[in-house]
Amino acid sequence: MFNHVGEMGRLVSDPELKTTPAGVSVTSFRIAVERNYTDKDGNRQADFFDVVAWRGTAEFICRYFGKGSLILVEGQLQSRTYQTKDGNNRSVVEIVADKAHFTGERRDSQSNQQQSQPQQHGNRQQTNLPPAQQGPGYATDYEAPPLGDDDLPF
Repeated sequence: MFNHVGEMGRLVSDPELKTTPAGVSVTSFRIAVERNYTDKDGNRQADFFDVVAWRGTAEFICRYFGKGSLILVEGQLQSRTYQTKDGNNRSVVEIVADKAHFTGERRDSQSNQQQSQPQQHGNRQQTNLPPAQQGPGYATDYEAPPLGDDDLPF
């Protein structure tokens, strides 16, 4: 079976880091994802998705993202049911995020002045560079090795 989802959207509110009784970090938040088309008046509609992140991914999201931030989350869809305090049964479908990524969107000037430090999120490390300076094309100290005719670049 295959269950993988990736969504890029804006956080509807600030994520709040919580801890389970066992000491595991968790956060839940909602993202607004614009649809690829506009209505007859030229307005874009949005879909809202609930996201849950655990452990290091939760800590990373709460540290670097806030209300209105553009985020890319990867994970799995999960459905569950629960009973409310008044006895009603509810169903929910949510994204359980394994990874969170910066999108290249520039953040406020305060974060642009921070030093570069590796940060763990999901299964990868992320530097604390301003988001607009992360990714391909921004490495200033990288020099490609010389390749011969028979050498492959990987």
